[in-house]
Amino acid sequence: MAGVRLGFLGTGTIAQAVVRGLAGQGASILVSRRSEAVSAALAAELAEVTVADTQAVVDGSEVVFVALVPGVVAEVLPSLRFRPDQQVISFVAGLSLSDLAPLVAPARAAALMLPFPGIARGGSPVLAQGDVALVETLFGARNRIFPVETEAQMDALLCAQAVLSPALRLVEDAGQWLDGKGVVGGEEFLRLLVGSTLTGQDCGTTLAALDTPGGYNQRLRHHMDAAGLAEALKQGLDRLAR
Repeated sequence: MAGVRLGFLGTGTIAQAVVRGLAGQGASILVSRRSEAVSAALAAELAEVTVADTQAVVDGSEVVFVALVPGVVAEVLPSLRFRPDQQVISFVAGLSLSDLAPLVAPARAAALMLPFPGIARGGSPVLAQGDVALVETLFGARNRIFPVETEAQMDALLCAQAVLSPALRLVEDAGQWLDGKGVVGGEEFLRLLVGSTLTGQDCGTTLAALDTPGGYNQRLRHHMDAAGLAEALKQGLDRLAR
C-alpha cells in the first residue's frame, strides 16, 4: 500500500468507513469535496487525506473509488476525464461492471465492491466482483473478501445483507425490554453475546447447541417461528429481489 494514490468520488457513510479503514497503511488518499463538511472532517482526522475537486481526485489517483449515490452516477462520471492507466472500483448498488465500463473509459472498470461500516475498524466482510485480487490487495490484510462470480449472485447478496437491520432491531428491542426491567447495560451485553456467538461457528451448529428441550432459546425461537418470523423474512427477501 505504500505510495499508492487512491481517490474517492463521494463521501457518504460507506466511503468514510472505507477511507478510515485504509488509513495508516501508507497510501495517499484524495476525497472529493461533494460534501464540504464531511471531506474537511476526514482531512482533519486523517493525515493522509487531502480534499480536492472531483476532477482533481481523478487526476491524482491510480485507483478511483466511485461512492456516488445511484441517481447522480450517470451525470457525474461522463463529465470526468479518466486515464487508461487507472483502475476504477464501484460501491454503487445496482451498477454492473458492464454499465460502469463506458462511464469511466478509457480507465479500467476493475471491480464492484460492497463494503460495510465495520471496514473502518477491520475484520469486516467485503463482497467483490471482477478483479477480486485488486480488492484483496487493498483490503484483504484487515478484512475477509468474499468473491462474487455473477451479477445475479451480487444482487442476491445485496438483498440478503439487508438482514443486518432487522437483526439489529431485534437486539435493540430486547435491550429496551431489559431497560424496562431495570437492567443496566443490557443492550451492550446482547451485542457482545450475539457478535461473539456468530463468529464462533456456522449457524446450524450453533442453533443445534442452543436447542435444549424446554430451554429459553428454544422456547423463544419456537414462539418467533409460530409468529411467522421466518416466512416474513423470506417474503421480504423475495420482494427485495423483485
